[in-house]
Amino acid sequence: MLTMLTSRPPVPASADADLRFHGDSELAAGLVDLAVNVRTDPMPDWLSQPLREALTDLARYPDPGPARAAVAARHGRPPAEVLLTAGAAQAFSLLAHALRPARAVVVHPQFTEPEAALRAAGHPVGRVILQAPDFTLTPDRVPDDADLVVLGNPTNPTSVLHPASAIAALARPGRVLVVDEAFADTVPGEPESLSSRRDLPGLVVIRSFTKTWGLAGLRVGYLLADAALVDRLAAVAPLWPVSTPALAAAQACASPAAVAAEQAIARRLADDRAHLVRRLAALPGVRVTGEPTSSFVLIEVPDGLAVRDRLRERGYAVRRGDTFPGLGPDWLRLAVRDTATTDAFVAVLAGVLS
Repeated sequence: MLTMLTSRPPVPASADADLRFHGDSELAAGLVDLAVNVRTDPMPDWLSQPLREALTDLARYPDPGPARAAVAARHGRPPAEVLLTAGAAQAFSLLAHALRPARAVVVHPQFTEPEAALRAAGHPVGRVILQAPDFTLTPDRVPDDADLVVLGNPTNPTSVLHPASAIAALARPGRVLVVDEAFADTVPGEPESLSSRRDLPGLVVIRSFTKTWGLAGLRVGYLLADAALVDRLAAVAPLWPVSTPALAAAQACASPAAVAAEQAIARRLADDRAHLVRRLAALPGVRVTGEPTSSFVLIEVPDGLAVRDRLRERGYAVRRGDTFPGLGPDWLRLAVRDTATTDAFVAVLAGVLS
């Protein structure tokens, strides 16, 4: 059963099944990928070298200690407040199995895996639906008695960056507040990140190395929380959930040199995103939602699903938006790519729309 915390009609069963639909389902051979929000540039030597070395040491069971310490140092926390996971998605599954919320609430539109994991574990889930065009978060929209609240920042698929103060206002004793920061490192300086906050009760921050460093196939992420909650989540995790190569990647990506590099990448991304937004804004019938801040842009176009299909016919994969609660068939999510790819895509989109 799904408790709706909005005036919108209940979500039909077919839409519920789409919670497990993700951008990689849009891909096919020969298509230019604008559907998956993972950077595809060549891997730097400081990352590829530890991965190669890790492949020579696979007879031993994985030792998470060095990677855990590196991630902890990156966020100014003790290692006991870090749990490494097989991708950020595993963190949502651990939360769903370790916690017993009386009233779980997911703030949408956002990445659907947290709700899917909660429901798969048998928890009723309520939704708070933020409204277009800005998808502004107001803390009073979340019910006072919600003891588990999940939201993203910056949010997939809207690319909205919520103020840290608005999210922090949701924290309170007796509530677990889960903030999905998988795309936080795509924002220069991470101004609204809560990853170093240790003063907020019940705060859980989930992060990933996947997006900036192109590691979706390696499955490496982590969560940050108080040590007692980390222990509780670790107790329901499988043994050795993160492989030796993934741990080597985590240790490398948490280093000061990597953090400096990801910030330079975020600044270049901001320029590429601005170019994409300008080009899209010049097309009649295209609405860019709010002020995008991450590696993707959400747009609204007439007859969006048909536009998506025609783009596929012309060689481009984009992410349908109607599988995100709160969005409909006219919404499409576009990954930010280099300016040449953007220009070629916008020319095709203009033809499709005309």
